[in-house]
Amino acid sequence: MAGASSPSPLIESRADLIEALERGCKPKDQWRVGTEHEKHVFHRNPLRPVTYDGADGVHALLDGVEAETGWHPFFDGENPIGLRNLGPSGGISLEPGGQFELSGAPMVSLHDTALETAEHMAVSRKIGSRLGIHFLGLGVTPLWSVAEIPAMPKSRYGIMKPYMEKVGTLGTSMMFRSATIQANLDFSSEADMVRKLRVSVALQPVATALFANSPFIDGKDSGFLSFRSHIWLNTDAARTGMLPFAFEEGMSFERYVDYALDVPMYFVIRNGQYVNVAGESFRAFLEGRLPQLPGEKPTVKDWEDHLSTLFPEVRLKQFLEMRGADMGDEAAITALPAFWVGLLYDDIALEEAWELVKDWTEFDRQAMRNEVPRLGLQTPVPGNDLRFGTVGDLAREVVGIASAGLARRAQVNALGKDETIYLAPLEETLRLGKTPAERWLDLYRTEWNGDVRPIFDAAEM
Repeated sequence: MAGASSPSPLIESRADLIEALERGCKPKDQWRVGTEHEKHVFHRNPLRPVTYDGADGVHALLDGVEAETGWHPFFDGENPIGLRNLGPSGGISLEPGGQFELSGAPMVSLHDTALETAEHMAVSRKIGSRLGIHFLGLGVTPLWSVAEIPAMPKSRYGIMKPYMEKVGTLGTSMMFRSATIQANLDFSSEADMVRKLRVSVALQPVATALFANSPFIDGKDSGFLSFRSHIWLNTDAARTGMLPFAFEEGMSFERYVDYALDVPMYFVIRNGQYVNVAGESFRAFLEGRLPQLPGEKPTVKDWEDHLSTLFPEVRLKQFLEMRGADMGDEAAITALPAFWVGLLYDDIALEEAWELVKDWTEFDRQAMRNEVPRLGLQTPVPGNDLRFGTVGDLAREVVGIASAGLARRAQVNALGKDETIYLAPLEETLRLGKTPAERWLDLYRTEWNGDVRPIFDAAEM
């Protein structure tokens, strides 16, 4: 974002990079949960994507939400590209294809998350209704090609798009056509981070299967239940994936720093302007050898910006980001953090989850990751693990562990209900034995007669 050029401390050594991650350690009583979600935007009559400009564009949507909430805009050049809540942290930002993203504030309980989501959706619908803008809760927009989707005026995407076209086959689909729910969770120490990272990476394919909600692309059945997850397998191998090194002896903040240093850069921000350094090395930057900024050393903000351009299945910053789920409906938005809070924030649940995954090999984990976009709950659990035949069998066990973990947290709402209520969408998926994607496909093949357009009604948020 422009305006992000406020003074930031210079990085004096590699140790500063490690310390920037270590600062995330918090005592358990300060752990919070943050939830982010991206919604596709569209117009009806005719059915079409939403442009940035114009009386009924995304710019007007941002202006309306700003007036309604009092949140403060931030800009790229002259263009507002998001809003910040200056009270509780959090805000709204735009993804490349106009996906309207809420980055939620860190919340004590999932009841707070559900309320935050409901309030945000109420405001978004109120303003959207005036502009003829609607919101779609799917992992991939089902109808339009990348070329048909208007680009948002964000400088970083002007750098990322041509680079994506060089390093993968579906990177621009990730940028312009995909949408996700993400849960952000805390850790208390390096050891706690490592255990949570390993469990969440190993089980990320389970979340992908449970939340699979992107079966259509270009107006037809894609052949995948989560085309969004398939996209990530074909985006940029240097910055995506299952982090096999996380399971090696000696995993640490330092080891993640070494990984991040080897991921090619996209940009550096100077004086509110994006400097294109796509493909360059942060190691070279650390040594003052960046060709575009000769002799200049990075700041802590540069490092934080670089970390935000890594896209593994679980991303480490000063918290852990769960990145495996498709966007869904409003209930799904709270179900994702419920799943991960139940597994990772209760000591018993975390240990039980670790017992499930600790003997899996790198091959096992990758094989499951590769197959789950297509097969969902029917994905075989590979290797010699005879406890579970499919990811669906494994998911029943994992959701049960998460439910017990949430029950032990004993966070109740005004009606005396604990956080287990937010797992209901996952329990329904397991009861039916069908992912959300498979339920859409059933309609597509019967009532919709092979036409994807009714999903814009059925999946509207």
